[in-house]
Amino acid sequence: MKDNNFIIRGDLCWSEGITAFKTMRDAYLVCVDGKSAGTFPRVPEQYEKLPLINHSGSLVIPGLIDLHTHAPQFAFRGLGMDLELLEWLSTNAFPEEAKYSDPAYARKAYGAVVEHLKSGSNTRSVFFATLHVPATMILMDLLEESGMVSMVGKVNMDRNSPDTLREENAAASINATREWLEKCAAANYRNTKPILTPRFIPSCSNELMRGLCALQREFNLPVQSHLSENRGEIEWVRELCPSSESYGSAYNDFGLFGSEGSEPAAPTVMAHCVWSDEKEIELMARRGVFAAHCPQSNTNLASGIAPMRHILEAGVPAGLGSDVAGGTSSSIFRAMTDAIQVSKLRRALLGVKDKPLTMEEVFFLGTKGGGEFFAKSNMGQCGSFEQGYELDAIVLDDKALTCPLELSVRDRLERAIYICDSRNIEAKYIRGSELLLARSGLKFRPD
Repeated sequence: MKDNNFIIRGDLCWSEGITAFKTMRDAYLVCVDGKSAGTFPRVPEQYEKLPLINHSGSLVIPGLIDLHTHAPQFAFRGLGMDLELLEWLSTNAFPEEAKYSDPAYARKAYGAVVEHLKSGSNTRSVFFATLHVPATMILMDLLEESGMVSMVGKVNMDRNSPDTLREENAAASINATREWLEKCAAANYRNTKPILTPRFIPSCSNELMRGLCALQREFNLPVQSHLSENRGEIEWVRELCPSSESYGSAYNDFGLFGSEGSEPAAPTVMAHCVWSDEKEIELMARRGVFAAHCPQSNTNLASGIAPMRHILEAGVPAGLGSDVAGGTSSSIFRAMTDAIQVSKLRRALLGVKDKPLTMEEVFFLGTKGGGEFFAKSNMGQCGSFEQGYELDAIVLDDKALTCPLELSVRDRLERAIYICDSRNIEAKYIRGSELLLARSGLKFRPD
């Protein structure tokens, strides 16, 4: 479709806010120059000459957004799921990530990740890579070629890590990070952006954290890391940073925990927040730190259940993460269903009065909520069909989900979230361009 101008016809579902869920049956989504020009019950006169892509009878939703995943861990999904976090890292994650010192292995492994994601429902992702610059550039090249939109982090680790996966010292880590950023700038990516990535405080010395803060201010880059995932990890941080009030305060003391007032505006996203208390949550809200809720990983690694109702009511911006390979599924649909289920278990098992999350809330988190991190990182407004948003969309053929009931569009979406998988994806659009799905060879279809 020339200049990314066209119209999609289908049953539309999108969020305009966490309590503003919208549906339109047999309606029209207009794309002009790769962005949404709005949703309409009939085609407006000024758009009548645009090509019409007929997905009538199928669900059309914004592309799903994964705020936290580890690309090098994809290879061992489903392994070591009987371990808790710190043992799992030393047994599974660290030995696998050390293999990415070999660019040939990195190309093979990352190629499998990208091909898998191209056929799935996620359109944008925030990735941890490894500390290896050549391998990280391979991942970024492959993602750029795929047409998906992503942020990728070269990981920093200079202490409390295996010899095979530890940078020599803080200066070496900072120098490698600067080299990587220069390569990213030279590559002139359109869809792929670097994000600073201290793995977590236990693996980064004070000197390294201060150096990353200086880089963040120099390049105005977003930041990602892990926060309050596991009780043992929290105690470890308390020992390493005794002057900091909390895990989040330690990041804040190093200048890598969002911003407020006149401070640099690039955002921070923290994965997990399972054991964040009221003070830490308030600090996140005040400094605009995003929470990436990863319910499947938190269950698999016995970390606990994040207090998402408290996090949302406090005004913390939030989205969902797959956290592969702590999570075994890359689909944010799975993260949505798990988020609902664990919120109900939190209420039942802990005796708290938190209201469980609703379908509308987790759909917001997996679309516009996560999309707000991309917007604040200057990668375009996304995750909704509101006018001016970049047009990322997934078309779901749910007709095979036979049901004798007369279902609303909203009810069909709820079933799709729980039941649909990549086989139900009819088409996938990112920034107004269709990704050809290798498994089906789908192209734009006539009316």
